[in-house]
Amino acid sequence: MNRNDFPILNETVHKRPLVYLDNAATSQKPQAVIDAITEAYTHWNSNIHRGVHHLSQLATMKHEEARKAVAEFIGAKSSDEIIFTKGTTDSINALAFSFGEAFVHEGDEIIVSAAEHHSNIVPWQMLCARKKAVLRHIPLQADQTLDIEAFKGLLNEKTKLVSVAHVSNVLGIINPVEEIIRLAHEKGVPVCIDGAQSIPHMKVDVQALDCDFLAFSGHKMYGPTGIGMLYGKREWLEKLPPHEGGGEMINHVRWSGTTYNELPYKFEAGTPNFVGSYALHKAIEYMQSVGLETIEAHERELTEYCEERLKGIQVMGDGLRVKVYAAGQPKAGVISFNVYSRQPSEGLIHPFDIGTLLDQQGVAVRTGHHCAEPLIDDLGVPGTVRVSFGLYNDKSDVDALIAALEKAIMMLS
Repeated sequence: MNRNDFPILNETVHKRPLVYLDNAATSQKPQAVIDAITEAYTHWNSNIHRGVHHLSQLATMKHEEARKAVAEFIGAKSSDEIIFTKGTTDSINALAFSFGEAFVHEGDEIIVSAAEHHSNIVPWQMLCARKKAVLRHIPLQADQTLDIEAFKGLLNEKTKLVSVAHVSNVLGIINPVEEIIRLAHEKGVPVCIDGAQSIPHMKVDVQALDCDFLAFSGHKMYGPTGIGMLYGKREWLEKLPPHEGGGEMINHVRWSGTTYNELPYKFEAGTPNFVGSYALHKAIEYMQSVGLETIEAHERELTEYCEERLKGIQVMGDGLRVKVYAAGQPKAGVISFNVYSRQPSEGLIHPFDIGTLLDQQGVAVRTGHHCAEPLIDDLGVPGTVRVSFGLYNDKSDVDALIAALEKAIMMLS
């Protein structure tokens, strides 16, 4: 893994070398992805699927090759099961509207978990408000893992769909999605997996998981912004109505009515982000060149090392604590923590203050509720400091974080 493949890592922040530990928000881009965007606009920019001329045909080919690459990357049966969207949020919104229109009625229930990103809560809340349905959530146990026994109790004849994150964007915990899918399917309930935080860090095979839907984003897996994917089993996609109308998704339009295009195009209204899909293809190729198993093992080692280094801070000074949430749980490249001052009466040092002082030392982390307010409320804090790793991070980044954190603590405590 060559850090020099990522030009931005050579930048300085406040005259300090950049230590980028905010990958759960967005990852940096290798030169191959940056070059792909320039290549597309320089050499073959043209609207796809609608032209017989050379540039249009070439752009179409590049776009559809990217779709096939995504299908192979996640183990889908066919590229027809891959719908391009703007990102995870757009994918879940599309599914919530489309699935809701077809299958959700008054009194029906949707299940999410207490550890979801807002993108996997709000679209379902909107659906339930529109359909007079009920949104339920899987509670957390004391160790911040999902309460699977409670989940079993939530499943009933009214349950129409379960939608859960593969990996928590706050805690980094790898949720037992295989068991969740199995239990839901025993009741005949389909499952959507939010893969935004798992796809960049591990191999995800939709056929092995047997999930019915999977949503994820390009910009978190070293690709460009504005491109994402919704995978759906063919048998489900064929039953769902389109969520948007316009060009591309039609077969014929008459004043008497409209017929829709075949899969996957009936879900892709308007001009697709063909430049984004091409650049995403290059990101996938880059990840494959490193190896998904290599990435997963490397980031697991970094995560464990970082937790150990944070534990070392816990013994500094009288009463000083660094609380790591879900400590010791299997994680995928994400750690959340908070700092409590030397004097117990002073309590929590606000994560925003920690993040600001880390930034002044060139260390980029994320602070706040991380678009997961219900989870943060469960933790009983205003927010956390979140560290998240990418394939280009190494132990020197962790060491720089710890040194900067120790300095910040000394200034604030």
